[in-house]
Amino acid sequence: MTVKGIIYKAVGGYYYVKTDTGQIECRARGRFRIEGITPLVGDMVEIELTSDGKGYIKSVSPRRNSFVRPPVANLDVLAIVISAAPPVTDRFMIDTMAAVAFHKNIEPIIVINKCDLDRGDGFFSIYKKCGIQCVRTSAVTGEGTDELVCMLKGKVSAFSGNSGVGKSSLLNRIDPRLGLKTGQINEKIGRGRHTTRHVELLDLPNGATVADTPGFSSFDTMEMDLIDKNSIQFAFPEFAPYIGMCRFTGCAHDKDKGCAVRAAVENGEISVERYNSYVRMYRAAKEYKEWEHRPK
Repeated sequence: MTVKGIIYKAVGGYYYVKTDTGQIECRARGRFRIEGITPLVGDMVEIELTSDGKGYIKSVSPRRNSFVRPPVANLDVLAIVISAAPPVTDRFMIDTMAAVAFHKNIEPIIVINKCDLDRGDGFFSIYKKCGIQCVRTSAVTGEGTDELVCMLKGKVSAFSGNSGVGKSSLLNRIDPRLGLKTGQINEKIGRGRHTTRHVELLDLPNGATVADTPGFSSFDTMEMDLIDKNSIQFAFPEFAPYIGMCRFTGCAHDKDKGCAVRAAVENGEISVERYNSYVRMYRAAKEYKEWEHRPK
């Protein structure tokens, strides 16, 4: 007998698949290793049930998107949790995460946590202006959590951000039943410890599904390597009105003369900070040869 479901958790080679009849512990068929296929949390799969009530994964449906680290697939939303209070989030890391999300057709949401300590007005102004949804939250007071939950309703999302910004604390505030472990900030280095050890999907009361993921603060360089230098411009939504308006075809929006994007920056229509992040990403991508890019 075969049934379909979604992988909700993966630990040590075991996959826990949620089906219409409940959660089933599964292993992957041996041929997957030969074919170079690794099932991921978030994958829609077909499983073959065994007599002991467990199962084997027979096939994995095509993915809308996936990440290398952490290993998760088919996200609708990437909630980029940041903080203007210690540990203050690096703006380039935010821009990198947002760029990767746009490249993978995932909606990014900027979540300015710890707003009871610092409202993060600078962050809010920059990302609201470029068309990315923003929300201020506090895991302590509960401010903004209802608004965030509404943004996530009916979607599969993941919370990303540097350690110490309060991802687990925020999820616990949204749904205390989760009981996620939280880490203390190391006063010497100014950041927190990673507290999540495996990827798992968590159901929230409003119908949203959230991936509890380790390592979602360090995926940037791995995933950015997959983006061709000419595609980075499309990962900045505020560039859209100006792409194709430059004097020269194939404008890199870096040092080119007659660049409409650079003119928009000079006129204050695109933030200097965001443009600088674009240039940094573009120049880094230029260092890769086409054959050096891993398969997308």
